[in-house]
Amino acid sequence: MKLRLIWVGKSQEAWVRAGIDEYAGRVRRYAPLEIVEVKEEKGASAELQQQREGERIMKLLSKGSRLLLLDETGQQLTSREFAALAGRYRDNSTQELCFVIGGAYGFSPELRSMAEGSIALSRMTFTHQMVRPFFLEQLYRAFTILNNESYHH
Repeated sequence: MKLRLIWVGKSQEAWVRAGIDEYAGRVRRYAPLEIVEVKEEKGASAELQQQREGERIMKLLSKGSRLLLLDETGQQLTSREFAALAGRYRDNSTQELCFVIGGAYGFSPELRSMAEGSIALSRMTFTHQMVRPFFLEQLYRAFTILNNESYHH
């Protein structure tokens, strides 16, 4: 199963990039991973920003891609539950599992309708920059759980 992580905007802070690099490297031990940054829309209404960013994201999706959104209103899972979810996709011969982190105003209705679901990392609010390494760490943790490794305890 190939993994694709798409997010809106560039990762600007050095410590964020370092965290992304660290955990992306760890995830790649288990599955191919592609990270794609989509241009952030600025200076427009919230609805127009959602629409334009959504269009950019939709152009990147492969035909067989299964889409999950990272969204504050999404389903809250424990690390073990997230690992089980990832394992189901893997075991059902999913060719590509795509996770999307939206922009400041979230996702367009069109993009939401394409998604199989959404996941919330926490009930707390984090910056879009911080979510990136946090999510990659959870993805790595999921693979260690699926492989019965000692990282998660």
